[in-house]
Amino acid sequence: MTTRQDFDVMIIGGSYAGLAAALALGRALRHVLIIDAGTPCNRMTPHSHNFLTRDGATPAELSGIAREQLVRYNTLTFYQGTAENAVRKPEGFEVTTQGGDIFSARKLIFATGLKDTMPDVTGFADCWGISILHCPYCHGFEVKGEPTAVWANGEAGYGFARLLSNWTNKLTLATGGPSGLSPSQHEKLQGSGIQIIEDKISAILHTGGKINQIVFESRAPLAVTVLYAKPAFEQKCVLPEKLGCQFSETGLLKTDAFQKTTVPGIWACGDNTASRSVAVAVSTGTVAGAAVNHELIEDAFS
Repeated sequence: MTTRQDFDVMIIGGSYAGLAAALALGRALRHVLIIDAGTPCNRMTPHSHNFLTRDGATPAELSGIAREQLVRYNTLTFYQGTAENAVRKPEGFEVTTQGGDIFSARKLIFATGLKDTMPDVTGFADCWGISILHCPYCHGFEVKGEPTAVWANGEAGYGFARLLSNWTNKLTLATGGPSGLSPSQHEKLQGSGIQIIEDKISAILHTGGKINQIVFESRAPLAVTVLYAKPAFEQKCVLPEKLGCQFSETGLLKTDAFQKTTVPGIWACGDNTASRSVAVAVSTGTVAGAAVNHELIEDAFS
């Protein structure tokens, strides 16, 4: 049996950005449905950092506190499940879940995050989010001074290595093959004490997700405790594309300063639009929630 309900706003994705948007809308007395599958991309990360007042909390702890605080707003409704289809209707949007439930709302917010594509390297996925990291601002302080590698090449590798040199002087740039560096870049990195290894990575040796060594195809393993990498990603939810939202060259949803997408009535916030940071996700979610409420008011007075 399907459930049909109508809301002012539907938020698809109930992690930090979605919950922040829900908070803004709940405080604006809006009837909101938050659809969440419960699989945030940072669920493997032991601790979250660089978020004022909650530095070092676990991702689950942050979400738990947020949900406890949102319960007081009785216009907010949570739905555990996955949004499977979405269509535009004259009065707004209709979303169908995998469970067959159908919901409608005047406005949509996608806070659906990203899905990482793990490289075909043994051990990488096991260490991702634990000792293979993506952001020194989020995790660099905890591993400062440790033997560290960065997996990248070309301009990206040069920039990433320079950035990470701020946190450790035991740094290796593992380019996974030809470095793609210019002679000047190569010289500058080596002159700063950064080792460069131009060899294919064949495996990551670890203990319970904590990296011990990087194994290369044709040279001795490298002992490190941290590896920084930025694997490929894709949008976790296909519905924004289906509804006609546009994307940037890097695969992120295009939004304006108020998190509005290129499709009228649809906003997006969090990792699917911006840098991967809890603080940024919360910020963009708050902006999206307030912007949606403002447009609902504009609609009422038009």
